[in-house]
Amino acid sequence: MNKGDPRLELVNRFFSGTGTTYDFMVNFATFGIDRRWKRRIVDLLPLNPSRVLDLACGTGILTLAIARRYPDCQVVGVELRDEYLEIAREKVRRLGIRNVEWVLSRAENYQSSEPFDCVCSSYLAKYADLKRLTRNTTDMLNDGGLLLMHDFTYPPKAYLASIWRFYFKTLQLAGSRLFPAWREIFSGLPRFIEQTRWVSELQEALRENGFRDIRTEHLTAHGSAIITARK
Repeated sequence: MNKGDPRLELVNRFFSGTGTTYDFMVNFATFGIDRRWKRRIVDLLPLNPSRVLDLACGTGILTLAIARRYPDCQVVGVELRDEYLEIAREKVRRLGIRNVEWVLSRAENYQSSEPFDCVCSSYLAKYADLKRLTRNTTDMLNDGGLLLMHDFTYPPKAYLASIWRFYFKTLQLAGSRLFPAWREIFSGLPRFIEQTRWVSELQEALRENGFRDIRTEHLTAHGSAIITARK
């Protein structure tokens, strides 16, 4: 991890030591809604893709969902933390999945000479250098290929924002006691989500790099969003 890079330092501070509980916590903290979001992402992929890139793949939840939906597709999962990739590798061994490749790399640094039909991610956008990431993605996508990014968003309406704040306050109070490894993220993530402008920044980066059919889909009371675009 590069010293002095505030994005990487934040990711390290939030997620250090959380690998063994990540899958449980993503499901627990979203009341199971993360599974619905992941299904929506897979549903939006191009039909019968040959190659799909999953950036910031974590423990491989989305990566493996794509690989199982499309067993003839080569799926590449890129992840910054080897702690998470070790768990992803064990899942592949246990499940006998053969169409997945894991790569230890920062999402913005990854490059491939073989193009993809789709580049996707979940929970990366708010941490990423989106201008750099979009430029690299342009080089790695086939013509007509799909870029898809999903992440948390801050609700625009006051009553939804009140529910959102109550939800995170509950996580801070109860979740931190039960899962001390997650205390840092429960404490820091709400403000970070409220301050991030990843939706508008990504839309701008996509336009600058010549993407078309840029679409935004808001999910679950504006608690998250998916942006898709075509090269």
